[in-house]
Amino acid sequence: MIRYAKPTTVDEALALLSEGSWRILAGGTDFYPAQGSKPFRENVLDINGLAALRGIAETGTHWVIGARTTWTDLVRHPLPAAFDALKQVAREVGSVQIQNVASIAGNLCNASPAADGAPALLVLDAEVELRSAKTTRYLPLERFILGNRRTDLQPGEMVTAIRIPKSAAAGTSCFVKLGARRYLVISIAMVAARLVIEDGIVSDAAVAVGSCSAVAKRLSGVEAALRGLPVDHGLVAAIQSAPMDELSPIGDVRGSAEYRLDAAREIVARAVLGTVALDDKVAAA
Repeated sequence: MIRYAKPTTVDEALALLSEGSWRILAGGTDFYPAQGSKPFRENVLDINGLAALRGIAETGTHWVIGARTTWTDLVRHPLPAAFDALKQVAREVGSVQIQNVASIAGNLCNASPAADGAPALLVLDAEVELRSAKTTRYLPLERFILGNRRTDLQPGEMVTAIRIPKSAAAGTSCFVKLGARRYLVISIAMVAARLVIEDGIVSDAAVAVGSCSAVAKRLSGVEAALRGLPVDHGLVAAIQSAPMDELSPIGDVRGSAEYRLDAAREIVARAVLGTVALDDKVAAA
């Protein structure tokens, strides 16, 4: 018989997960479309009663985003300018109705190559908190998402939070998405960039691209090319000549592999320049 459970505490949810196989239901914005008209054949663990997993908290070392935190929650919460790219993602994920219920953790667990949240979290050095009835472990986001619809989530585990180290919550950030339209569309390519600028020089850079490989990727060559450059000139030229070996796009109905590579380089430049502009606004405020 198919089971349905809606626990009210995290410990209760973890105890149920330790007993057998469950399909976790959170916001449901990926859950129900994937199910379609097929009858349910898996046990359903509804975590929408777990109030402890919703919200954003600040510790001495991290910003902690609960697994049930919605995109709307994120937009409304006061956060450093380094989170601006993630807030831009939040405003462009589906419709307002989707933003009100879809969880940030669910966007990662769905493990789509086109998950808009992944690049913006990668440039924040995000890690995923995974809990089971026996233990808690922390996994860097780049090691959690393994491929198209594949994660490192183990039997009996659930994502309970996304953690951002405060050392990565520095500087300003920007998100640029390329699609057939702005909203309610799967990205052709997307970029998040975060820069730390000191005395007009890029002292640190983080750049990540999504929809151009099986998982979103940080671009180490671009980051290295940007560090140490003055922001008033040379950034675009550095991006145009920097290697992007991490990208391996496919061709599909939204665009060819060649188009995606060209588009990725262009929107990396736009995201970096957008970050510089935002830094100027923050400095002037």
